[in-house]
Amino acid sequence: MNKNIKKLCILEGGASFQPKAWLRVTGEDALSFLQGQFTQELREGKSPAVNYGWWLNQKGKVLADSWVLRVSANECWIWSAFSPAATIQARLEAFIIADDVVIEDLTEEFGGLVLAGTEGRARIEAAGIDAPAAGAWSGGPSTGWVFRTERGAPDTWEWVFSSSGPNAEAGMPRFDAMDLERARIAAGVPCVPEDIGPEDLPNEGGREAQAISYTKGCYLGQEVVARLKSLGRARRRLVAVAGKGARPPDADRALMLDGQVVGELRSRIAVGDAWIGFAMIKSVLAEGGDFAGVQDESGSPVWQRELG
Repeated sequence: MNKNIKKLCILEGGASFQPKAWLRVTGEDALSFLQGQFTQELREGKSPAVNYGWWLNQKGKVLADSWVLRVSANECWIWSAFSPAATIQARLEAFIIADDVVIEDLTEEFGGLVLAGTEGRARIEAAGIDAPAAGAWSGGPSTGWVFRTERGAPDTWEWVFSSSGPNAEAGMPRFDAMDLERARIAAGVPCVPEDIGPEDLPNEGGREAQAISYTKGCYLGQEVVARLKSLGRARRRLVAVAGKGARPPDADRALMLDGQVVGELRSRIAVGDAWIGFAMIKSVLAEGGDFAGVQDESGSPVWQRELG
């Protein structure tokens, strides 16, 4: 089944995509301010120019995620596929006190392309822009910003540009929003806030390696994150799951074992004659990988899915 899922979820070509957030952060304190708010390291010399991480509240719960593009110490851009710009902007502005920082929401003024595979790379390079490696960005204000994110394909890029930017459908294979969602879930890339949200702790999301720096120093919610790490295990864990049948069960449906609730389904999508998705489930089950007897509320079996 895993081989079939992987084959059915390959992305090649491009598609128009409107991100949920594209914020410009400027000012003499721009980078240092974001450094004190983001879960990931942002400083030059200690991190690449493009970084993925989370924005937490005071209780350490996950409010939003994003990629931060560092242009300079005085200018950064914040991009998110699914977390609303208003959520990120409000979260940041609540903690601007004497900082020289200006946050502009430019989401509605920009569009975007998702580009994947050899066809996607060719589309970027045809515009005279280098297809950047992970952690780097290319282009700029005149051509649009190009950078890598995680879409489930071996090579995927975001191209963010003003509303008069390029056309995704011009001379290349196309995929759609369902293809993007299928590839994301198949690759085990959670969505914030659908899979990990304001009721969840970051250590429960299974994304520590990608989203959290344990050496960068203080940021909002850092004490909770560090305390959970020291305990060695969160109470719950987000895992990739699957089930039989081309019609997925309802999202947020409870998962049961021996008549007891042990977790809940989050995002899910059909792939061929099966469905795949995410579930937030008790860590003892997630870490043991033993889903024997786990069912959704309709009585259909659900099992943990290996990635790759």
